[in-house]
Amino acid sequence: QEAMATKNDQQPPSLRRRHVREEHREEVQNVKNEMKEDIKQHRGLYLEPGTYWLTRIVFLRSLGFIYFVAFLVAYHQNKQLVGKDGLLPGDLFLNRIKEHTGGLNIDTFTIAPTIAFFFDYEKYLDLILDGLAVSGLVMSSVLIWRGSANIILMLMMWIVYHSICNIGQRWYGFGWESQILETGFLAAFMCPLFTTRQLPRNTPTSRFTIWGYRWLIFRIMLGAGLIKIRGDKCWRDLTCMDYHYETQCVPNPMAYFMHQSPVIFHRFETLTNHFVELIAPWFILLPFRRLRIAGGVIQILFQVLIIISGNLSFLNWLTILPAIACFDDKSLAFLFSNKVTGLKIRVKQIQIEVNQKSGPNLTIGCYIRKVFNLSLGLLIAYLSIPVVQNLMSTRQAMNTSFDPLRIVNTYGAFGSITKERTEVIFQGTHSINPNDPDAKWEEYEFKCKPGDVFRRPCLISPYHYRLDWLMWFAAFQNYQQNDWLIHLAAKFLVNDKNATSLIAYNPFEGREPPKFIRAEHFRYQFTKIGSKAAQKGQWWKRKHIGNYLPPLSLDSLKDYIKQKHWKHPQLPR
Repeated sequence: QEAMATKNDQQPPSLRRRHVREEHREEVQNVKNEMKEDIKQHRGLYLEPGTYWLTRIVFLRSLGFIYFVAFLVAYHQNKQLVGKDGLLPGDLFLNRIKEHTGGLNIDTFTIAPTIAFFFDYEKYLDLILDGLAVSGLVMSSVLIWRGSANIILMLMMWIVYHSICNIGQRWYGFGWESQILETGFLAAFMCPLFTTRQLPRNTPTSRFTIWGYRWLIFRIMLGAGLIKIRGDKCWRDLTCMDYHYETQCVPNPMAYFMHQSPVIFHRFETLTNHFVELIAPWFILLPFRRLRIAGGVIQILFQVLIIISGNLSFLNWLTILPAIACFDDKSLAFLFSNKVTGLKIRVKQIQIEVNQKSGPNLTIGCYIRKVFNLSLGLLIAYLSIPVVQNLMSTRQAMNTSFDPLRIVNTYGAFGSITKERTEVIFQGTHSINPNDPDAKWEEYEFKCKPGDVFRRPCLISPYHYRLDWLMWFAAFQNYQQNDWLIHLAAKFLVNDKNATSLIAYNPFEGREPPKFIRAEHFRYQFTKIGSKAAQKGQWWKRKHIGNYLPPLSLDSLKDYIKQKHWKHPQLPR
């Protein structure tokens, strides 16, 4: 051996390096061969049930996708909606909060937790909004690519999206915003503190987070079921699905065909909905693996069916995520390759080490993490008390947060169903007399909501047009309850580029802006398949109900705009 060592020392450096590389390759091959042999002795590539290494990877990649879509929507639309010159300017909103709380203090952050308060938002609000959205896009892209993260990265994403939501006002006032915040917060504690390895050996997926997500999907579905049974009578007489596809917020092409299904099919749909939301959630909490997996499959398939039949933002995509916690590594192994260096085999090796008790010894940090996970479980249990009380109450509230950070929330959907679809249609004219019967009124077309009866319903889920969504609510309210509608009309009067970027068609694009803007109220219905209207290419038929917003000019809006402290729209030069 001494002679061999002396001989190696006498070799040129290049030969010594080659010899070292060959020895390393031989060692790696020996390890691979040993791994293969171990796997053969332990039932091939069949993983043992009860571990969640692969579950975490699937979950985090899926969450990264949802975050990416949410931040993309924010990047494309937030400046126009809540920017310095947005429809509901965010700087005015933040100033009102500071005035209410007497300056920047703990109460300020209790009402609206956002890091925008630490910057000069009165001057750089648009830059802050873009910075938050872009940073979120970058972090979520990393999460999709890696399928792994650490607590720091996950909490940063959560804080960034929280900051956006709390500037967003009415545009961000829906249940899926609280749901993504609750999902994102819990996901942070799935991950190690510092390392971003996909399989951090000393940091298995916390059982507290797995059960936290099962508790989340249980609350989402049971809350949705209870709010229906306690709400609209049509859920009890099984007629709600007669109306849903036509009157939902933003129908897609499939909704047109689903609406015209036989009556008996709609009754079956409603019964199925009650089973999925009121009975199947209990499968998830029972201590039987196969029943829990069945419960997860039911919830995922149900969400997929809703995705196919409507444009409900990323809500249903997001609701699939907690259902992933119903599946362990064994049930998700088919998603991963059988390569020797693949994740599935590495998980198998970890399971072998655990069974043989030959893995690395637990460190002090592991015990600290166990205590921390227990504390997280106790926090969720404590914050769930008002949520459970709400679920049991006959006066159940829908989509409500009981803590300012929205860590544990109550959910629900479609407690009541609108029986008729009405739409607000903006129109503009060059006429100097808006009451002239010969005045030519030209219609604005939005990105996705129904307008032109010949236009096919859009297909955008999981993307989301926030303006179109609020236009649906405005249609069964009035313009006095939606001051942003008046601001939108004012911006249409000057062909404001920010405002018109939110819609599909501006009839005055490249022309002189209109002298007056008004909004008319219409009732919309799907055309019957095979009818004369459908054969002509119409998806919708509509009937005029009356005026919604009277004709407005820039001069007539001066005092109102000044009262709201909005920037007065300027005519293009």
